[in-house]
Amino acid sequence: MTVPNSEGQTEKEYASEFEELLDSSFSYTPPRRGEIRNAIILQIDDREIIVDLGAKRDGIVPSQDIARLDPTFRDSLLVGEEVPVYVLNPRDQDDNLIVSINMGLQRYDWEKARKLLTSEEVVTVTVTGHNRGGILVRWNRLEGFIPSSHLVSKNMAGRDQWDELLGEELHVKVIEVDQDRRRLIFSEREAQREWRAQQKARLLSELQEGDVVTGTVTGLRDFGAFVNLGGADGLIHVSELAWHRVDHPRDVLRVGQDIEVYVLNLDRDNNRIALSRKRLLNDPWEDAAERYHEGQLVEGTVTNVVDFGAFLALDNGLEGLLHLSEMGDGSLKEPYSYVKKGDRLSVRISHLEPEKRRIGFTQRWGTDVEGEGGAPVAAEGGEAVAEADANATPVAEGDQEYVADEVTASVENEAPVVETLNGAGSDVEAAPEPVEAEVSLEPVDAEVSPESVDADSEAADA
Repeated sequence: MTVPNSEGQTEKEYASEFEELLDSSFSYTPPRRGEIRNAIILQIDDREIIVDLGAKRDGIVPSQDIARLDPTFRDSLLVGEEVPVYVLNPRDQDDNLIVSINMGLQRYDWEKARKLLTSEEVVTVTVTGHNRGGILVRWNRLEGFIPSSHLVSKNMAGRDQWDELLGEELHVKVIEVDQDRRRLIFSEREAQREWRAQQKARLLSELQEGDVVTGTVTGLRDFGAFVNLGGADGLIHVSELAWHRVDHPRDVLRVGQDIEVYVLNLDRDNNRIALSRKRLLNDPWEDAAERYHEGQLVEGTVTNVVDFGAFLALDNGLEGLLHLSEMGDGSLKEPYSYVKKGDRLSVRISHLEPEKRRIGFTQRWGTDVEGEGGAPVAAEGGEAVAEADANATPVAEGDQEYVADEVTASVENEAPVVETLNGAGSDVEAAPEPVEAEVSLEPVDAEVSPESVDADSEAADA
């Protein structure tokens, strides 16, 4: 029979409790320098904070460590709250146990930084300064660094602009953690890439083809312009910038410009957004037949110069070709010395084909008088001018590039020169009556028929 003791415990229960107490006494390890323990706040004073580490002595958080704490966090501390502490000195000269809450909190930040290195999560840091190699930042209670090669904000402006970043918050990713060397490296470039990918995925889920949205031009390349739609970039291909030919996007856009764009295509598999600018502009070909006619005097801007002529865009975006044979007086050998990109030229419409989206220009027609129905009239002589389109044919359907047809007349068809009968070295006796020569009113380059030359020769022989 088991007899209980004065506290109502049996001998067996008492022996078990004694063993646990004995084991706990022998398993106790005193605090060591550099160790981090959880402690309970017992007392908060202006000069110190007393904490219970579960040791034989209470720990003391000195005033110097309290001053390093974030003011908001320091004011939130309450008696009975658990906080991590770092053992600075297990036994000072007064036999006190000195601990640090500030360094204890840093342990959790280092552990979280190592987790962020694996998860690649984007966090926010505050810029505190800079040196020759990059930007100094603070994250929670740790000091970190962003190398200049991983900096996006103000990086292109140079180091002289880095002072403007002081106090700003940047979105970064952790790329290196070394607690022993107290080395914590961040990258703004990697964070931006990750953030944009997330934003693009969000936009792709919200946007629909045919939507009209507002964005900011962020980059110009030979092949098109990038537009930020609120965290993600879409691309306007150079062919979708305007109805007329665009040699480079900088001719119609500038970085930082806010524009409206039309959502042309959404490729959700590859996270790509295709945009268009010209779809929001009036198609100049829709009313070309009402606004223009052949022979009309117009003014345009040279958009491109090629070996066979120059492309001109009218102010409403309609673009056509001024062929080399139609420049000036038609005797030019190459166009580059005559016009350059950006020049403003006064020309006449030589032919207009709205159904084929083609228009041609000429400078060889008169610019002072128009005949019936708008047909051009030569400035001198009053002769009607033939269509300038007779010497130009399209290269490809839908394109506005033209090349001159081969000239059919050859040198062999030109009439030989006939000397006067009284010319030196002539064996023919002069006729008593002068030969009446017909004066041609045709231009100098008019063709002379071989039959007329033969008739003249027979009359001279007679």
